[in-house]
Amino acid sequence: MRRSLAGVALAVTSMVALSFLIPLALLVMSLVKEQGVNAAEQRAAALAPVLTLTTDPYALRESAASLDAAEHLVVHLPGSGALGTSKAPAALLERAQQGRESISQEIPNGWICLQPVVLPGDQVAVIENFVPEAELTRGVKESWAVMLFLAVGLVGGSVLVADRLGAKVVRSSKRLAQASQALGQGDLDTRVDPMGPRELRDAGIAFNAMAHRMTELLAVERELVADLSHRLRTPLTALHLASERMAGTPESARVEAAVGELETELQAIIAAARTPLAVGPMGQGLLGTEPASGRASAGTGAGTGASGPRCEAADVVRRRTAFWSVLAEQQNRCCTLDLTQEPTAVSLSDDDIAAVVDALIGNIFRHTAPGTPFGVQVVRTAQAVELVVEDGGPGIPEPDRALSRGSSTGSTGLGLDIAQRAATATGGSMRIARGPLGGAHITVTFALAASAPSGRRLRRPRTASRRRPAWTRGR
Repeated sequence: MRRSLAGVALAVTSMVALSFLIPLALLVMSLVKEQGVNAAEQRAAALAPVLTLTTDPYALRESAASLDAAEHLVVHLPGSGALGTSKAPAALLERAQQGRESISQEIPNGWICLQPVVLPGDQVAVIENFVPEAELTRGVKESWAVMLFLAVGLVGGSVLVADRLGAKVVRSSKRLAQASQALGQGDLDTRVDPMGPRELRDAGIAFNAMAHRMTELLAVERELVADLSHRLRTPLTALHLASERMAGTPESARVEAAVGELETELQAIIAAARTPLAVGPMGQGLLGTEPASGRASAGTGAGTGASGPRCEAADVVRRRTAFWSVLAEQQNRCCTLDLTQEPTAVSLSDDDIAAVVDALIGNIFRHTAPGTPFGVQVVRTAQAVELVVEDGGPGIPEPDRALSRGSSTGSTGLGLDIAQRAATATGGSMRIARGPLGGAHITVTFALAASAPSGRRLRRPRTASRRRPAWTRGR
């Protein structure tokens, strides 16, 4: 932008300078020439009274020398030669003598002025004054140089002023753009110092107001989530009491375990909602602190190092699938789990991976009928970890549309969006297809963490990949 403004200033001032400089240069040259010609005519006219008084050659030479030190003033007396070195063409001289007319015109190498004077006896003498070319252009080059210097100074000054103004505008625009980018990346504390033109200052003030309002709204929203989650503790307490009354029955231990898992999840939601607002996208410290939930504390290999959060994806998938398997058993769903034996470290926290697994498996329970089988698989490739979730339901007819929130019939699209954002945060991707079970086949690819060792893809035997886990055997 600075270059554009400087270029515009350069073009405009150059055009203005040229529009004045060229006519002014021609005018200066014309004025100098006119002054030289007028001076020659005046010298010739000044010698005419002397010629009417005397024709003595000595007196005439003295008078001519006093009027023109350069000895360009010549007198042509009738019947005798010229008093000096004549430069006038013979034709012009004869014309001035015969026609008795004053002649002033340009000749090669200069300008000639012929002034006829009528002497007693009806004789005609001619006064000649020659102006060399150098006198007709004396001082023109110096004047042009001064005008050119002034024009260059004017153009350079205008470009400098335009550049300074442009730098101020560009600096303000860059700061506003950087603040907008930082806010888009999750830095809710970013603000701008309004500066520059009035419009940019107003934009900076509006940006600060927007960022402040956004922070307030997010804080209110998180507080509301925490309050709503806290209200769920009342029915949870009732479930605890009900499980205690069921003590001694075969279902009591299972109900108590499910209630315990639910309480852990509820506590994690409340802790996350009470944590300060997010400062980055998924995979870059979503909450700004180490997760305090039961999911994170129960895992292995999770944490936040100098390079960001990381966890073992396979461990998190195993725990979350075990949690959903209780509901799967109640709905008579066949659930299979296939986990790779290789390290699966990814640059996401336990909570991020758990959110992806919960979203994908939760969609199966919401959009397929009870008894529909599903499978979860974690595969390690040379550069990535693949999470595959498939089911035997009707599938997803429009995969591209399903990735947009609120665009799918009967679905908000939030679950798939969570999975896609998590994959994108690590440099991975997500694919939706139809799997061997006949329903949806969703593959979420996470790039391996930078320090994770790479290796060849390892698959377990097909018999093992479809073997029922311990919690579903015997059904």
